[in-house]
Amino acid sequence: MSRKTTRREFVKGMAAAAAAAAVPVRLARAQARPVRIGFAISETGAYSVGAGITQIPNYILWRDQVNARGGLLVAGEGRRPVEFVRYDDRSEIETGIRLYERLATVDRVDLILPPWGTAMNFAVAPVVSEHEYPMIAPTLSSMQLQDFRLPYVYAILAQPDAQMRALAGLLEYVREQNGYNRVAVLHVADLFGVEHYNELVPRLQSAGFEIVLDRSYPLGVSDLSDVLRGARSSGADIVIGLSYPPDTNLIVNQLSSIGFNPPVLYTAVGTAFPAFRDNFGANSEGVMGVGAWNPKVPYPGAREYFEAHVSHLDREPDRWASASAYASLQILEQAVAEVGLDRRRIKEYIDSNEFQTVIGPVRFVDGVNVVTPGMVGQWQNGEFEVIWPREHATAEPLVPKPAWR
Repeated sequence: MSRKTTRREFVKGMAAAAAAAAVPVRLARAQARPVRIGFAISETGAYSVGAGITQIPNYILWRDQVNARGGLLVAGEGRRPVEFVRYDDRSEIETGIRLYERLATVDRVDLILPPWGTAMNFAVAPVVSEHEYPMIAPTLSSMQLQDFRLPYVYAILAQPDAQMRALAGLLEYVREQNGYNRVAVLHVADLFGVEHYNELVPRLQSAGFEIVLDRSYPLGVSDLSDVLRGARSSGADIVIGLSYPPDTNLIVNQLSSIGFNPPVLYTAVGTAFPAFRDNFGANSEGVMGVGAWNPKVPYPGAREYFEAHVSHLDREPDRWASASAYASLQILEQAVAEVGLDRRRIKEYIDSNEFQTVIGPVRFVDGVNVVTPGMVGQWQNGEFEVIWPREHATAEPLVPKPAWR
């Protein structure tokens, strides 16, 4: 059975992290050989916004908490301090692949953490699998995981089929309640956007929705105003953007600028960022997004994690994949405590156990978390509420979306 972190242990760890700067480091701890954990992540380039919000802060928070407890508990060895070996992949696929090869063959790190984003994770997955590094990815969302042999890669997020099943279910409920049936769908033309689009549109068609506009756009797009005017002209009452953070913001900005306020507006990555709420203020109210988490969810340690993120990093976590990033580290920590740093044994442990985390229970089958459902979130009164599925909801859907201000 897996080792479960109790609420008392979690809170104790939070307090230790907060006090770490004031506590002298014991000599024995200083002499312990570090556990070297490597990763390359987008500190510059197109993916840097997401990486800087979702993963990098959680890596830092977890490392500091672990070191404040005396280090990472390694089975048979006791506690050893965590040391990062960190590179900037510059949001370049080839650079990311090269850096993960370096981490494995030159740096020879003990453990590996994932990069940010579906495309980058999928690109480096063959490298980490070849070198047998278990990698639990909190921003990997690809149905192609089922088609490739990548036994050391784990996707903790609900995958595109689950996420789009949740969205389609919500839209059917909204149609029953409000009659909205005309849908405009935009998607970014990379792996994330294409796969979510391929999962969503057939579901909407089979449910009888009318697709009145269907457009893709390139990563890094700077203007979607003509497409959004087309959505307005089409009479769409539901607008869906399967988007990355820059284009998520672009869609909301330009919808507001042209005065088009669809009753249902759903955008994807970046919607759950606190910066989205802070940047748009009242205009964030009622905007829906892919995935959802908030400190009101009923899982041990969820609120304590939220409060530690705020106090230690002086910022809120995002309301989707931040908690998944932290949960992936909880799982890795539990595995190392039970089996040590033998990477094959870590893999076996992850494959055969269910883990209690800040996102709830997690269990992997063929590398995919089969417990956490797809969810839809919505900004309501400053919080990103879980609105679907209903059994996991922290609030009722707010439909129609309030007018732009």
